[in-house]
Amino acid sequence: MSLKLPFVSVNGVLDAAISPLDRGFAYGDGIFETCRYHAGEIPLWFFHRDRLVSSAQRLQIPLNESVLMTQLTSVLNLLHSAAIMAAVVKIQVTRGVGGRGYRIPLDLEPTYCISVFPAEPLHSSNYLNGVDVRICEQRLSTNKSLAGMKHLNRLEQILARAEWQDEYAEGLVMDDSGNLIEATVSNLFAVKNKQLYTPDLTFCGVAGIMRRTILENLAPQLALNVEVGAMSLDFVCSADELFLCNSVYGIWPVNRLVDQRTAPAIVANFAQHSLTRKLQNSVEQFFLRVD
Repeated sequence: MSLKLPFVSVNGVLDAAISPLDRGFAYGDGIFETCRYHAGEIPLWFFHRDRLVSSAQRLQIPLNESVLMTQLTSVLNLLHSAAIMAAVVKIQVTRGVGGRGYRIPLDLEPTYCISVFPAEPLHSSNYLNGVDVRICEQRLSTNKSLAGMKHLNRLEQILARAEWQDEYAEGLVMDDSGNLIEATVSNLFAVKNKQLYTPDLTFCGVAGIMRRTILENLAPQLALNVEVGAMSLDFVCSADELFLCNSVYGIWPVNRLVDQRTAPAIVANFAQHSLTRKLQNSVEQFFLRVD
């Protein structure tokens, strides 16, 4: 079977369109998950599904899990039939088509949109050789009611990403108090004295799937202690290792952190990646990679 990527399924119909009256389009009123597909399955689906359901409940979106799973299974079967081994599957759930105004209309039917894109090999240059990152000027606003979830309003991340072209792989973003929270599409971990540290995301930031995998699976397997708390720039610059993670690319070691807000720019170099490499090896077992 021939299948060309990317393709989109809307409410179970391939190449269908979304109404301009959809509240996801009009207001960003929805949630999404971006998943790595491998050989017929989404290896981290349990965590993706858990965050999707939890986020829908928090936003009072009446997600019908049976409907979503029927549509997702159909998409995964298409990929399997076409012998596509690796892809990126993006699942969007909006509140549905409604009228003008912020008031939530009664009896809306959610819109389910599943997009499939080509996937880069897990063993990319960034994965193997590490990356350079920068500090962003853009800050993340504090809002506990939205913290942790992947809602459809990503304007802060878009503004942060607009601060550079291709000279850096990622940008680190702070909250209004100056604590590092995350990167634009990634979560952040530091290693110091063989212990892991990652920012507290109670008030802002996305609680990523790979972050959760590290916290709940990989770190315990490797007998690593993890401290979740406030993370200052000074602390990060003094770390032994620094790495970024997300559920599509896995883990990227950070080689260099640049803060161009000062003159001259502050540069922190990270020559060690030994513990990061151990975590990468563990990640590959979850992704079942053969590419």
